[in-house]
Amino acid sequence: MEYLMMFYETQEDFARRETPQAQAQFGSWLSYIGAMQEAGVMRGGNGLQGPLTGTSLRIRGDKRQVQDGPFADTKEQLGGYVLLDVANLDAALEWAARAPCAATGGVELRPLFNPSKM
Repeated sequence: MEYLMMFYETQEDFARRETPQAQAQFGSWLSYIGAMQEAGVMRGGNGLQGPLTGTSLRIRGDKRQVQDGPFADTKEQLGGYVLLDVANLDAALEWAARAPCAATGGVELRPLFNPSKM
């Protein structure tokens, strides 16, 4: 079963990317990603730049509404994602629990939508 695993990080996590401690933070992510690749459950993924770099678009009537990020006043922002292919939700939760951001931010899992199975 395929899941999109989304990693939510705190503002402190994003700020740490610009400090000398960034190497240690990225090291824990590299180990985690490497473990998923070695287990053969990772189908792809990427880290994302900070929320200030985002842009959102909405169409209202016949007008575009474009807003530079961040978009919401929240304590956590999307920091990256992995496409995971595992047997079931329990297996996905095991991988999510190992994410470096699970202790400070959070991890969201969503099954992929497959319209051919409707």
